[in-house]
Amino acid sequence: MFKKQKNQEDQRKLQMQNRENQSSQILRKKTIKELIAPSGIDVSNIDHLEIISNVKRYARSFFVSNLPRMCTFPELFRDLYFFGDVNTSLYIAPISEAVSQNELNRVINELETERIVAADRGNINRESSLAQKRVEAEQLRDEIAAGFNKLFKASIISTLFTYSLEDLEKLTKLLATEMSKSLVDIRSAWAVQEDAFKSNLPLMEDKLQKVHTFDRRSMATVFPFTAAEIGHSTGVPLGFNKQTGTPILFDNFHPSLTNYNMVIFAKSGAGKSVTMKTLISRSSVLMDIESLALDAEGEYSIVAESLGGINVVLSPNSKTIINLFDIEPETIKDEITGRERIVLNVENKVEDVTQALLTMARGSTRSTEVNELTKQIIAESVAEEYAAIKITNNPESLYEQSNNFDRQERLYRTKKLMPTIGSWYKRIMKKAQENDNSDYKFHYSYLLKVMKQYIREYDGQMAYFDGQSTFELLDGAPFINLDISQLEERFARPLAQQILLSWIWEKYVKKNSEDRRKARKKRVLVDEAWMLLPYPEAVDFLNTMARRARKRNVSLAIISQRFQDFYEKPEAQAVLTSSDTKLFLAQDKSEIEYLKEVFKLSEGEANFLITCFKGEGLLKVGADSAILQITPTKKEFEFVETNLNKLVNQRRNQN
Repeated sequence: MFKKQKNQEDQRKLQMQNRENQSSQILRKKTIKELIAPSGIDVSNIDHLEIISNVKRYARSFFVSNLPRMCTFPELFRDLYFFGDVNTSLYIAPISEAVSQNELNRVINELETERIVAADRGNINRESSLAQKRVEAEQLRDEIAAGFNKLFKASIISTLFTYSLEDLEKLTKLLATEMSKSLVDIRSAWAVQEDAFKSNLPLMEDKLQKVHTFDRRSMATVFPFTAAEIGHSTGVPLGFNKQTGTPILFDNFHPSLTNYNMVIFAKSGAGKSVTMKTLISRSSVLMDIESLALDAEGEYSIVAESLGGINVVLSPNSKTIINLFDIEPETIKDEITGRERIVLNVENKVEDVTQALLTMARGSTRSTEVNELTKQIIAESVAEEYAAIKITNNPESLYEQSNNFDRQERLYRTKKLMPTIGSWYKRIMKKAQENDNSDYKFHYSYLLKVMKQYIREYDGQMAYFDGQSTFELLDGAPFINLDISQLEERFARPLAQQILLSWIWEKYVKKNSEDRRKARKKRVLVDEAWMLLPYPEAVDFLNTMARRARKRNVSLAIISQRFQDFYEKPEAQAVLTSSDTKLFLAQDKSEIEYLKEVFKLSEGEANFLITCFKGEGLLKVGADSAILQITPTKKEFEFVETNLNKLVNQRRNQN
């Protein structure tokens, strides 16, 4: 019994070995072309092929039948190379000088004969055209004889692939239309689709032989190798195109841009701050662009000093107060009359203040106790604060009603003191005492507990937002830096970013006229914007600001080192779509896949961003992109450098 089982097992092993030997022999007999070929290709159709594989595909091959008399590099076949799923083959062969000379001499004689006939018939236009062609042919013949030029014969064959016959017909017409814009005529390889398809395979065999004659200069126009150029005719020198060596001029407010916003993403130490400082300083001096930075790391104070700007430090120990209840009138253009008028939008301001107070109430733990009832209590109290001092949508309601005159007998007005978090808190206390609705009782109690830390009267540790603002943003200042780096990083700093963004909108952005002729060019920079993302109200305001900035001739610049946070938060991606300019410096491998997916980067671009050096990056402006090298001048490095070791060495050298 045991021997019988062993014999059966030996027979099975022998059969398996025989099958393996047979399959290996079959593989050895097949050529590489047979191994990679699809299951089959149906060539019975006259004007297309059907490729039978796991999924059926349709293919139609074309050849270039007519070319323009003149063309521009690299526009000749650009639409063909970048048209969907198209493969294109170019067969190029040089023509010997002897053959070239004989052929050109024959052409010259034919042209001269036709010119004489046209002259005899009195056809002046044709005579002139033929004379010009003869001069060009003679010039080309002389250049070839002198070794300055050469003739080539070339054929261009393309194959279009689709997954349905309907798409094949539609895309065929579209491709012919696109190519006709460059005066290039393409024709379907009717009745010879099989030969055309084989000619377009990487087998180096041109079966169609639909050739055209090119000289050396015109031959260069068929190659798809182009270097990306980017930049504007006006602007500041941002850096150099690494592929061409040409300087890149960048104008943040160029009319070709759909919006003026920009985003910069890079890992720590890649040169984000250096790049932004360079752009700020150059655009201030060369283009008179005013900038304001929301400085999360304390890196821009030296720029403010160098440009003669303003540096404001917000910290628990400073006497600086920012009142989030500040409201300013704005100048808008009437859509019907086109005239400007001054308005005061109290409803929008109530919503902005409510959003900020909601973030405060949620705190660093982002408490789930805060809900719509809490928001309703906050919003009603904020609206009552403005109503209590009789601020309405009338801009005149911002001022005290008194007739005061200065020495020149001119009327001047005193602005009302704004509500504060402290006065709002007292209103909440009073409303809590008067409340008899059990549904609201918990929310009043919660607000009174958590909001006490923001009240100056109770020595709150975060009371720097309670009180009347201690300074005004000055119009015309080249650079204003709001330094929040001394605040606690986990919650106080993101909260300050949100409140200051709302305050900047009131004091800085809304003051800009909607009339572009009167509006100044302004930039608002949000450094380390990823800190805002965990807070929904902050993200919502950032998105709103990104969408509305262009109307006020303002550029919102977002800088962050953690793109993954933007990727994982869909509501934050509106900031990306509202930014026409994107700059990517060196990236971590963990971030690059997200960038590739969102911004459709190629493998080459992605690999470059992983391996590039400090100051190198990929600049995308609209649909154009370029590899950029940013190198500040020696003088600029004195105030844009952020590396502490280099700063110490600079001071030693100066001493």
